[in-house]
Amino acid sequence: METKGRRKSSNVEDRRGMSKGAIGGGIGGVGIIIAIIFTLFNGGDAGDVLNQINPGQIQSGSNTEYVPTAEEEELAEFVSVVLADTEDVWQQLFQEQGLTYENPSLVLFTDSVQSGCGVAGAAVGPFYCPADHKLYIDLSFYQELKNRFGAPGDFAMAYVVAHEVGHHVQTLLGTSQQVHALNEKVSQEEYNAQTVRLELQADYYAGVWANHVQDAGYLEAGDVNEALTAANAIGDDTLQMEAQGYIVPESFTHGTSEQRVRWFKKGFDSGTIEGGDTFNAREL
Repeated sequence: METKGRRKSSNVEDRRGMSKGAIGGGIGGVGIIIAIIFTLFNGGDAGDVLNQINPGQIQSGSNTEYVPTAEEEELAEFVSVVLADTEDVWQQLFQEQGLTYENPSLVLFTDSVQSGCGVAGAAVGPFYCPADHKLYIDLSFYQELKNRFGAPGDFAMAYVVAHEVGHHVQTLLGTSQQVHALNEKVSQEEYNAQTVRLELQADYYAGVWANHVQDAGYLEAGDVNEALTAANAIGDDTLQMEAQGYIVPESFTHGTSEQRVRWFKKGFDSGTIEGGDTFNAREL
């Protein structure tokens, strides 16, 4: 994705080196850690997950001066441009609907951060907190995408940002609130099914954003494939197989790899808000 010399968002909070303490590694084993990572990475209810973390698992942070690498600085500039693009796209799309888009903030952090949804360590991955309308990203996740999940490339990271912004769009439209209000009112299996639809809609919105970036002439060869590779790598079925060797469909909260890829492609092909009604879709 072409970003050099382009507008960077002014809605970026740089908290790198301002650690609030790191979450310890003994949170119930590898399977639980993976579940936490991807609940938050895909914009799940951050408050619910973070509130499950025992304060005793928080270790004191370091006050040493933080010096980012040149690669990290380049990545920070990249995600700032991506955020600026989401601002332009969603302001336009909301205006077409007679609505006003409120820009979210993007918080860059290292190790751990205090959000409106609680304290989060880098292990939870990027997440969106609806309580403060902010996205939180430790830029080291770029290496995690590339090395652990086989999803290299800058547009894989762009997809991450666009997906989290998709959850901000859902918050502004009231969709997230409607789904989360079902918690404790319906069975866990039914609630999970609704969160799957919420997550797939955020994937669709990420695709809508990519459509407009392409129209603006900023996409490069292979960018869309990088996003599709990332979406494929974080499906519930793929993650569960990695964590436990089998899948439990009724426990899915984000959708299968195939579904995530398909809904991103739907958004990319459509470029409109209207095509992303996952809640009334007969087939996910």
